[in-house]
Amino acid sequence: MNSGRPAPGAVRDAVRRGPSPGGLDVLGVLGGGLLLAVIAAQVASGLQPRPIGLAGVVVLLLTASALAFAARAHPLPRAAAALGAAAVTGYAAEWVGVRTGLPFGDYGYTGLLRPQLGGVPVVVALAWGGMGLAAHATAAAAAPGSRAARIGLGALALTAWDLFLDPQMVRLGLWTWHDPGLYRGVPAGNFAGWLVVSLLVMAVIEAALTDPGARSAGLVAIYTAMAFMETLGFAAVFDPPDPLVAGVGGACMGLFSVLAWRRAWRR
Repeated sequence: MNSGRPAPGAVRDAVRRGPSPGGLDVLGVLGGGLLLAVIAAQVASGLQPRPIGLAGVVVLLLTASALAFAARAHPLPRAAAALGAAAVTGYAAEWVGVRTGLPFGDYGYTGLLRPQLGGVPVVVALAWGGMGLAAHATAAAAAPGSRAARIGLGALALTAWDLFLDPQMVRLGLWTWHDPGLYRGVPAGNFAGWLVVSLLVMAVIEAALTDPGARSAGLVAIYTAMAFMETLGFAAVFDPPDPLVAGVGGACMGLFSVLAWRRAWRR
């Protein structure tokens, strides 16, 4: 006798497919609402002279939005596993980095970002996870059929974000370099280290997802929004503005965003 209740497998399939005609896309609405909250928090932090208090809020909202969008394209356990694996990989690299100087260079966190585990702020690990998913989805949209291309492009896309992140964190005094470099005090070797760790992050995301080539417009939107907001911030909002970082970071992140959306438009 049919009770009228769908089987659990049917529910999971429906969540993966998205909303039925006329139905409510719960995960899409949740992810979109959280992304709007990320943008609002970014705007609010950019208007404050010392926006450190909102830095953690931005990362938490971004990570939650990334998980919601990832769960819309993949089974929730797989999406959560990918986020967790990326965060743990990033945290491990940071934990080793502050103790050995590898792979990023000789640096250390100040006490401004809390809480910290082993000298590494928790929000830093979450940032690796949330933006890791966004960068991977951006690469998957640009090259859905090639695992090697997704890992390579995703690593480059995530490293491109650091062209904004490191100058901003140094500006705010959230971490310091023993031997400052030419790019707004950031050594060139840091970006080589970011690329290596980003390759590992992309690899663990690929391993965690059952269909890593699946498209997620929501995750690509997160990556694009961060590119736009960071470019705008450095170009016109931060005091003083920094056209160099706005131009370099905006061009690099913008390139990956364009590649992802261009492929989507063709489809």
